[in-house]
Amino acid sequence: MRRILSFTLFIFIQSIVAAQINPAATYASLVSATELKKHLSVIASDSMEGRETGTAGQRKAAAYIEKHFKSIGLQQVPSLNGYQQFFPIKQDSIQQVSFSAANEEAVWGIDFISPVSTNESALFRSNDLVFVGYGIEDDLYSDYENHDVKGKVVVFFKGEPQKKGKYFISSDGSASIWSDGGTGLITKLEIAKSKGAVGALIIDPYQPNFNSQTIKRSKKTSLYYPTAIDESNRINFVYITHEYAMKIIGADFELILSVVKRKELLNSISLYKNIAIAYSYKKYAEVINASNVIGVIVGSDKKDEYVFLTAHYDHLGIQNGVIYNGADDDGSGTVTVLQMATAFAKAKKEGNGPRRTIVFMTVSGEEKGLWGSEYYSDNPIFPLEKTSVDLNTDMIGRIDTERKTADSLNYVYVVGHDKISSELPLINEAANKKTTKLVLDYKFDDPKDPNRIYYRSDHYNFARKGIPVLFFYDGMLLADYHQPTDDIERINWPLFEKRAQLIFYTAWEMANRNEMLKRDKPLPKGSR
Repeated sequence: MRRILSFTLFIFIQSIVAAQINPAATYASLVSATELKKHLSVIASDSMEGRETGTAGQRKAAAYIEKHFKSIGLQQVPSLNGYQQFFPIKQDSIQQVSFSAANEEAVWGIDFISPVSTNESALFRSNDLVFVGYGIEDDLYSDYENHDVKGKVVVFFKGEPQKKGKYFISSDGSASIWSDGGTGLITKLEIAKSKGAVGALIIDPYQPNFNSQTIKRSKKTSLYYPTAIDESNRINFVYITHEYAMKIIGADFELILSVVKRKELLNSISLYKNIAIAYSYKKYAEVINASNVIGVIVGSDKKDEYVFLTAHYDHLGIQNGVIYNGADDDGSGTVTVLQMATAFAKAKKEGNGPRRTIVFMTVSGEEKGLWGSEYYSDNPIFPLEKTSVDLNTDMIGRIDTERKTADSLNYVYVVGHDKISSELPLINEAANKKTTKLVLDYKFDDPKDPNRIYYRSDHYNFARKGIPVLFFYDGMLLADYHQPTDDIERINWPLFEKRAQLIFYTAWEMANRNEMLKRDKPLPKGSR
């Protein structure tokens, strides 16, 4: 009994000494499976309704995070008047639309549609309709040769002529941008505008009519993040059905359609119609605010330098009546940030606060396209040149089902280690070696990574501004990724805890070292 007591006393004394040598160990214990589970049981519960950006569920999650930041004493950013940085997202819908040919009103959904996502409030009128084939002008081929379309309405087909080695189709059989319904279509409309056309009628050779889903999607957009796109250099358009095209073009339509389906040239076909065309369009943009939730621990002697700890708290919401709880994606990252904030806040209260200011930021809009982090990086609250690093956590609670190595229960993928700063792996690996001893897998930093993971989470919006980043990730791309089965019951708690503590230890080192991280490597090439 005496030996056991002596040994216990020895271990106790050693733990005190270790804590004195490395106070981070004392606070890392707060980033525990128990506390992570407590938060995740709320964040990934049905009550949060899947946390889809722009919904009540996302706002509930933001309120929970804000309440926690406030309860542990994080400072709010004065310029925000609270803990949330709101950013606008939009949803467009048609308010009014009319289209007529030969003074006869066309019927929406039966004769035509004019998609709200690619049209603006506008009107056009003309008494001349000019057929311009596929609507292409290119070094290889032009549908506008010998056509004057100034002040007129053009009509053309989707797609392109294709013939290997002659026009657009490449030797491997792939089509060019002209067949793309997005970029290709916009380019065609820009060309028509540059030629002086006032509007366009477009025919899809393989869609004679509009199905119910096409009609529905054309009336209202999904939520989107507004960007500065110049829409004044293209014209409005309508898609028309084959039956309506026959009515306007006449008997020549069937012959022309057969040529299009053979993917042959159309620039030799000259077709003008003296016909009154009138179009009026008005759309309404509803602005919906989403938010990033931000809390701050002010540093000591280096308080004007910043370490960011980020994760996205949004997920996929409710689809077909089923809630997507996103426990791993990215409930796991969200609660890691919450608990790291708890640990650093306690350290600060006990006189062991960080030298640099730590910014805890959970963002929304990641699943939609990294919107929240894009908004922050384009509208930064703290100087980007004084932001030493972003440590981003997106999915660290599960096992990569495709990982076949022996360490499948003791690893974490680290992304970004070989980019922007040579000091990133040195600090992270040293922290890991002293503490958690995980296997750090750099698989996703391979330039040939087909998944392009480096570009797919919020750290990227810091990296594109030249800020060193590390992204911690479990690699769970299959199994329950973006499935309603990504629930809390499938979290591997011991491994989750170790990964979260590694991020804490790494953050501790980066917040307390003498210098900001060097920026001695070029920005990575490529984009998302």
